[in-house]
Amino acid sequence: MTNELRDRTVLVTGASAGIGRATATALARMGANVLMASRSRERGEAAVRAIADEVSGARLHLLLADLSTIEGVRSLADQTLAASDRLDVLVNNAGLYTRQRESSSDGFEMQFAVNHLAPFLLTALLSERLEASAPARIVMVSSEAHRRGRIDFDDIHGERRYSGLGAYTQSKLANLLFTRERARRLSGTGVTANAAHPGVVATRLLFEGFGPLRLLGPFLKTPEQGARTIVHVASAPALERLTGLYFIDGESARPSARARDDDTARRLWDLSARLTGIETTENRTT
Repeated sequence: MTNELRDRTVLVTGASAGIGRATATALARMGANVLMASRSRERGEAAVRAIADEVSGARLHLLLADLSTIEGVRSLADQTLAASDRLDVLVNNAGLYTRQRESSSDGFEMQFAVNHLAPFLLTALLSERLEASAPARIVMVSSEAHRRGRIDFDDIHGERRYSGLGAYTQSKLANLLFTRERARRLSGTGVTANAAHPGVVATRLLFEGFGPLRLLGPFLKTPEQGARTIVHVASAPALERLTGLYFIDGESARPSARARDDDTARRLWDLSARLTGIETTENRTT
């Protein structure tokens, strides 16, 4: 175990499997105090045991929360604040794909709820702690799928027409727009916000959503390979002052024109603030 992140606290959502678990493992190996958020206690505890067996001296703490609900996101924020008096890195990794339209208990389309609204709200609730811990970093795990996305403000929850892939690409575009606007709002605080594309990784989420890709399994990235760019954005000293960027294979990349639309980013921010009920506190840094 190295000491590159010694005395640093990191929160990784969706940390019980796949890219999230690989990210948590790598950060634990770098000496970080890793808060691992999981919806399932069973899978979360199994992941903690596996990482502890792999990384000698790993500092791991399991936090349980259902990020499909506003209540669950608020619970995770509360657990995080109670678990550590600092937060140096927030890795918003948790995500899902659904072929058929599903609604969250709050009435939101499920992919929009988990992939976008959850990290939007969680980051808002933890921003004060991140600022107090500055220099600190927010890492948003997005995807090249964002290039096919568009934000349908007239049917944001897919109530009139629904496509699983369309909802997914919309949420991944939302991730980049959120990162861009969050970086703008955090200017001067010492907290950076960047997005990362892990690549096409052989995970349960990918295979459950896009079954035919199983045939390409040998050619896809492993979760450990997919985590490399995320870990790089979370820890590389050279990136300490860089913000509002999108990374692929460890290098800054140019996202789609839609992902660089500041008017859409602000409009999405305002909508997300209303839906999650944080408009009063989060619009103070416009």
